[in-house]
Amino acid sequence: MSLKIRHGTTADLRQISELLNEIISIGGTTALVAPMTRDDFEGWLFANRDRSAWHVAIDEAGELLGFQWIGVWPELPAEACDIGTFVKSGQTGLGIGSKLFDATVQAALNLGYDWINANIRADNSGGLIYYQSRGFRDWDRIKNVSLADGTVVDKILKRYDLKD
Repeated sequence: MSLKIRHGTTADLRQISELLNEIISIGGTTALVAPMTRDDFEGWLFANRDRSAWHVAIDEAGELLGFQWIGVWPELPAEACDIGTFVKSGQTGLGIGSKLFDATVQAALNLGYDWINANIRADNSGGLIYYQSRGFRDWDRIKNVSLADGTVVDKILKRYDLKD
């Protein structure tokens, strides 16, 4: 499969909302439990523009197969950013996340971050495996997080150091 990784733009928001809303409807892999609108995504992805970046993975037909975002999370120190990775259902395990992460690491360095935090549901085995395979290591756990639909999960925080 031929993939193009590039910075995301407002033109990608429709496909991003469709991709993420499908993941939300399947359930179990994201803390998001309610569908999001295009405007919701625009507010999230473009918040703190000077401290965030996002990339999309596009196949040869122009279909968006995944996206990855880094940006501010209030619970983190200024030298750290948070990451979110989303790959189209049925397309995981094909290297999409790996290619996105290469671009994300460079963006995080360009933005002056020292490390990246991944905040993952403890029951999301695919997400835990993905981040571990990128070199993230556990650094904390948040117990009994109540999601918007009332589901209670633990969150595992993983850390990727950008600088030695």
